[in-house]
Amino acid sequence: MKRVLVAEDEASIRDFIVINLKRSGYEVVEAADGEEALNEYNAFGGEFDVVLLDIMMPRVDGLEVCKQLRSLSQNLGIIMLTAKTQEMDKVTGLLMGADDYVTKPFSPSELMARVDAVYRRVEMNADSLSKGNGESVLVSGDFVLNLRNRTLAQNGRLIELTQVEFQIIEYFFINPGAALSRTAILSKVWGDEYIGEEKIVDVNIRRLRMKVEREPSMPKHLITIWGIGYKWIS
Repeated sequence: MKRVLVAEDEASIRDFIVINLKRSGYEVVEAADGEEALNEYNAFGGEFDVVLLDIMMPRVDGLEVCKQLRSLSQNLGIIMLTAKTQEMDKVTGLLMGADDYVTKPFSPSELMARVDAVYRRVEMNADSLSKGNGESVLVSGDFVLNLRNRTLAQNGRLIELTQVEFQIIEYFFINPGAALSRTAILSKVWGDEYIGEEKIVDVNIRRLRMKVEREPSMPKHLITIWGIGYKWIS
């Protein structure tokens, strides 16, 4: 199953997205507003791989839908559809748990590259979970990253991570104490062919700090290396 939920209130844009998704082998469920998107998600029992959400929708906007869907599933792939003028909304969407965003207008190739990349992460995560628990773990101080069940724990306390957050933390754990550039993180997590902006790394680091740091504004683990990127200290 490669099922995608498309929530977009402009029919012409929604039709354009649906046609390209179907051509690429995805099963598509459509919604004309946020409320309908939530209803469709529940009607299918949450059996979706990726959700595309327009930010500006009637009844329930895309940001609220993103927030609600992320609370239901950490493994769902969420892509926000934004306008160039919605800069703050892009950041807000990422902080609420979106995996990526696509800025309108976008080409079929850009759209499908983003969807395919998120879908691959969802499948990789599902494959890891299907193998069950194992002894493949990475330990960094009080933190334990389980590579089989895709979880992070601190002193036994489970920290919920999205699939993007997990991949970033895994990259840091594999390279303890190393300064990793934004470009390197972007390439590792989003792929060499990603055509978005590096600031998506910064927003995800910000989100991770809110989960792993006692004082996110004064981080002790996820440290900024000015002019380069970030490093992890246990």
